[in-house]
Amino acid sequence: GYRVDDYIILSQYLTIMKPIKISFFSKLSMLRLLALMNMRSIKSFSIGLRMSHQFRILRPLFNCREEMRGVEAETLGDKAGEIVSDTTIETLPDLMDDLKIDPRSVKFTIEKDFRDNSGRYGFVKMFRGSANYIANHRATLAVYHIPGGALDQKENFRDLMSDIALTWLLGMKIVLVAGCHHQVSKRVGDREMSLNNGLVVTDEDVLKIIKEEAGYIRFEIERQLARSLLMHGTMDGDGNVVSGNFFSAQPFGILDGTDYKYTGFVRRIEVEKIRQLHTTRDICLLSALGVSPSGEVFNVNSEALAASVAGSLGANKIIFFTVQDVIIKSKEFGNQIQSLRLSDASNILDYWGIAMNRRGLTRGLESVINNPPAHELLYKIGWAKAALEQGVKRAHILTLKQGALLQELYTCDGSGTLISRDIYEGIRQAKVDDVAGIHELITPLIEVGTLIDRPKADLEKNIENYYVYTRDDLVVGCGQLKKFEDNSAEIGCLVVRREYRANGKGDTMLSYLERLCLKLGCTKVFVLSTQTMEWFVERDFKEVTVDKLPVSRQSNYNDARGSKIYMKLIISDRELDASELWWNR
Repeated sequence: GYRVDDYIILSQYLTIMKPIKISFFSKLSMLRLLALMNMRSIKSFSIGLRMSHQFRILRPLFNCREEMRGVEAETLGDKAGEIVSDTTIETLPDLMDDLKIDPRSVKFTIEKDFRDNSGRYGFVKMFRGSANYIANHRATLAVYHIPGGALDQKENFRDLMSDIALTWLLGMKIVLVAGCHHQVSKRVGDREMSLNNGLVVTDEDVLKIIKEEAGYIRFEIERQLARSLLMHGTMDGDGNVVSGNFFSAQPFGILDGTDYKYTGFVRRIEVEKIRQLHTTRDICLLSALGVSPSGEVFNVNSEALAASVAGSLGANKIIFFTVQDVIIKSKEFGNQIQSLRLSDASNILDYWGIAMNRRGLTRGLESVINNPPAHELLYKIGWAKAALEQGVKRAHILTLKQGALLQELYTCDGSGTLISRDIYEGIRQAKVDDVAGIHELITPLIEVGTLIDRPKADLEKNIENYYVYTRDDLVVGCGQLKKFEDNSAEIGCLVVRREYRANGKGDTMLSYLERLCLKLGCTKVFVLSTQTMEWFVERDFKEVTVDKLPVSRQSNYNDARGSKIYMKLIISDRELDASELWWNR
């Protein structure tokens, strides 16, 4: 027999292999337990039920094929084992019968509109919309930087760990880099911490504090992640959080007359060791303390460490979190700016006079020291830029608010700021000098009737509407963009040299022109095609009739040619960011 003595979570009854403790107070839970015990051939048990601050102990001999007999009850006091009285309870019915469905209690009917049924369609629509993101993020590598200040927001920190565990469950490979500057600053208190070039001069006393706080933060992350991984249903031995010396460090030494003592920078990332962890589905956790080959410990800038790890591993993305709920907004339109190119980030940093050294040195942040939101966000943008320059494809800057991570990764709307590498490098507005190259590129398609004829004189006359993709001064792609009334624009003459088509250059050119449409305020983009209809359909263009064209374009439509018309609505940059995810992993 198995004894059920006390209280723990009901779900643990699924692992009855030894005496366990269960808390349940519903008939359904009772029946489920009895059914499980029957399946596992458990013949006897005892159950403690609290009633009015006392316990009623039932000790039946259970066999679902026979009627329960000889049930005893002992009423106990608050002290375990203190028998107050003995009572006999009438024979109980076969509880297993309550698990059965009476065929007389069912009926068959036609379900009303599924979409109106308890709001379930909202979940279905959301889940369908997230499916592509889940598929595209699976098996990708992400580096998360966790700021020390996140631990002060207990609820947000707990939920963040749960969301990170969920991204792991959905197939992402994860490296966590934990900072502790916030905790160290609070510990040091009124003591003056020498700052130079954005670095703390780490003496022996400060190093001791950093060791203590880094250990505390590491434990808290491991604790919360372990809870979250178990909560999400991981199997035994699957999804461990592993920390260790996965990078080595070396000291800054003396710079400009300042001895940085135990402040160091990344010397080497143990790439193969981290990848080995990912082969066993483990999560790698790094603190800001690095060890040199001689055994010395150095305090490393955690953001610089995250950027270096992401670059060395060839991560698909790096994700920074801000302690404050700070975002970037347009002064002109007041809307949130959710998408930046690497060149945009560089221009913003240059405007504020801020620069980051890959080792961890910073310059110019003192100009915004009295503007905490700008200081924190510019700091994250700087290290996001450093990661992208080391080969990372995308950087995200998010707040700690609940669900921000999942919304950013698995929805089209996003939640924070995405910074991407300049995949449009080489694309520019065409010049008169490009006419010959454009004409050479499109002539083979004109000859077979795919494109209408565009003489060099017409190209030169309308050259401001053309854009070219160049490599070493060779025109390898081109496209035409014409703006019409009613917030509409037409993309035409989209051509890429055959040898470049397999590298996604056609998608790149189309995406660039679509972004130009948004910048011009055109949300309705259309194309006319006689041969490449399927290519545009695969990129979310929908076939429409001539009457959907702007009036001025309808008057110029060539009925004899009979081109099919495809239109696409573009609401925001984030939609285009999402489309890039499919072809630019």
